[in-house]
Amino acid sequence: MDVSERIEALFTAVGVTASLHAVDLDAVDLDAVDLALAGGGLDVGGGPEVGVRADEQVVIASIFKILLVLEFARQVEAGQLDPTERVLVTAADRLGGWGLAGCTDDAEVSLRDLAYFAMSVTDNTAADLLLRRVGPDLLPMLAAELGLTRTRVLGGPRDLVEMMLTDVGARTEAEFARIFPTLPADRVRAMRVFDPARTTSSTAREITRLLTLIWRDEAGPTAACAMVRTWMGQQIFWTRLAAGFPPGVRVSGKTGTLPGLHLEAGVAEYPDGGRYAIAVFARADRLAPRRIDVDLAMGEAARTAVEALRGD
Repeated sequence: MDVSERIEALFTAVGVTASLHAVDLDAVDLDAVDLALAGGGLDVGGGPEVGVRADEQVVIASIFKILLVLEFARQVEAGQLDPTERVLVTAADRLGGWGLAGCTDDAEVSLRDLAYFAMSVTDNTAADLLLRRVGPDLLPMLAAELGLTRTRVLGGPRDLVEMMLTDVGARTEAEFARIFPTLPADRVRAMRVFDPARTTSSTAREITRLLTLIWRDEAGPTAACAMVRTWMGQQIFWTRLAAGFPPGVRVSGKTGTLPGLHLEAGVAEYPDGGRYAIAVFARADRLAPRRIDVDLAMGEAARTAVEALRGD
């Protein structure tokens, strides 16, 4: 059984269909990959990469925040934004989720701390406020500049929430929380947030390209790339990619989650200097909100791919 078959077996065992791409970010020649893709001749099972449905267009949800904080960091380094600029977060700004979204009282934070919250606890409120300041129109331009030709950024967290409210016929988040659990699975699957053609989406290969550029200081100024790496290293969630790796391997990542969707992209750094960019985007057969078995399978699949790249 080759590595792709072993990875598929891990996904099948927990009832998910998944896209995966893993790459030795110090060995891959991105220009050669671009040429091979243009000619339709890339084999994703050999060389410095492993792939399973690596070029399938998929919803990426909060994974887009990597692009958001990269653009913020680039603007900081260009002198266009002051990272210490203060932002007042009010009740009207809050979206569902972690971090500032759960505050009862008004809070004042810096733009830099918005970036930290957006990455460390995938704070939707922080990401929405940072996106307003950075400029939402710039993210598609950044994706194009970095060669992410199939990465589509269609709005931010607030747009996503408003789309979901509309699709279930709810006027408020509280009303949505009451209605959503009563919907049949086919009605949920039909919502626009699950359609890669109608919401923010990309491919596993393009997201590992983005991570490779960031870790190789090729996505912008060195200091800007370093900021993004630091924030990704502060993510608190460990049950997905990080769970698959042994102690001593540093895993920096960014999760994305929607009902039935378990997503994460990150970089595993080994004590011997090996660095591997990984994206795993899993779609579960069941819409259960918490599936630790799926999360752990993602980590095991990521480790399996990286071990193949390392020849372990």
